[in-house]
Amino acid sequence: MQRPLADALASQGASPEDDPQLAREAAAFYLKLSESVLRAQPDHLPLATAVASGLTQYTYAFVALEAEQLEQQQPRRALALRERAARLYDRAAGQALRTLEVGTPGLQAALREGRPVPLRAEQAELAYWAAAAWAGAISLRKGEPERVAELPAVVQLARQADALAPTLAEGALASLLGTLEAALPNGNRARADAYFSRARALAQGRQAGVPLAEAEALASQDRDRFERLLREALAIAAQHPSLTHAVMRDRAQWLLDTLDDRF
Repeated sequence: MQRPLADALASQGASPEDDPQLAREAAAFYLKLSESVLRAQPDHLPLATAVASGLTQYTYAFVALEAEQLEQQQPRRALALRERAARLYDRAAGQALRTLEVGTPGLQAALREGRPVPLRAEQAELAYWAAAAWAGAISLRKGEPERVAELPAVVQLARQADALAPTLAEGALASLLGTLEAALPNGNRARADAYFSRARALAQGRQAGVPLAEAEALASQDRDRFERLLREALAIAAQHPSLTHAVMRDRAQWLLDTLDDRF
């Protein structure tokens, strides 16, 4: 019984929805049910991918963004939301890493020790979501040196996924690598630019998340470039309606609306 249910939930995770509020209201039940089934089928790659991606996107769209928006007006509420967002990102990464560990025993120890991890091609998408969620948690805990010290492991996981599936998600993985490279204490700006150039080529003007990520990772000190990239993200979101683009549109518009507070 568990395997057919896991298959069905994994398929449901990819269902289209373009109303963020409706998606938010429906997500909690779906994610809780999917997690419970995944615990019984920890080797189910498609379900693990649906859970990790669902938790990560839910956190980004509905928890972390709200925390940022409330930063100035309601700092205590914003702090509570940031803590929740960090826990949810950790939860998503943990779910993904546990399933990866089932298929690749010793994976987490290898990452901690900086050793190569022999991932397989079919694990690449789950590895991407594990890295994205893990990076999200670290970004919300920048004041904790032990968490920041985990960044090299995240980069290693993302790079190994990229080696297996360089065109994954129409540039999303290359974009994540650009963001991670820019965030590293010894990050290489030229390498980050190269990752974003590859992400743009793969996205072919269809993924609003690519210019949005580039703006936040590389243009925080350049108002003209920052604004240009945000407007590019808005234009792409308008041309290609989807739930993901509705979320990207809302974030890009908020960043534009608060431009004077940033520069």
